[in-house]
Amino acid sequence: MPDLQQGNELITVDVFKKVDLQEGMSVGDLGCGNLGYYAVLASKIVGKPGIVYALDILKSALESVTSRIKQMGIENIRTVWSNLEIVGAAKIPDQSLDVTFLHNVLFQSRQDDLVIKEAARLLKPGGKLMVIDWKKTGAPFGPPVSDRISPEDVKNFAQSAGLRLSDEFDAGPYHFGLIFIK
Repeated sequence: MPDLQQGNELITVDVFKKVDLQEGMSVGDLGCGNLGYYAVLASKIVGKPGIVYALDILKSALESVTSRIKQMGIENIRTVWSNLEIVGAAKIPDQSLDVTFLHNVLFQSRQDDLVIKEAARLLKPGGKLMVIDWKKTGAPFGPPVSDRISPEDVKNFAQSAGLRLSDEFDAGPYHFGLIFIK
């Protein structure tokens, strides 16, 4: 695994180890946001033989990611505009990804079950979905507690989408982490 910088990137590398991210894999950063943080770091690990799709519903976020990856000289990231709440909307073939990430995405959705179904649709058999989202506890920052999803709800939606729980972990003081396998 390449040597990445200090700080939050080390935390992300640990997260990538949990899904055994390797060179040559195909990855989806679903709800990538303005920085495409997971997409950029994953692109370093999967290398030139791999591909990373950075998806978001906000075209401005994708424009920011596109600008950032051009400045960094990254060539293995493709931005994709999509509404994750519509199963089949992402212009990525079914069962084509080894790993999908939903990082701080579900608290923003009102159709979490459909977002998880879309993530599952994209996964190859044996592929992994990692969900990291806000715990339903008070914090000095972050979204309102009422907008946060419980790990139990995520597990139920994932099971309905044909995924099985592989790992559950604490992703820091304010986040939970879950890994599912298709």
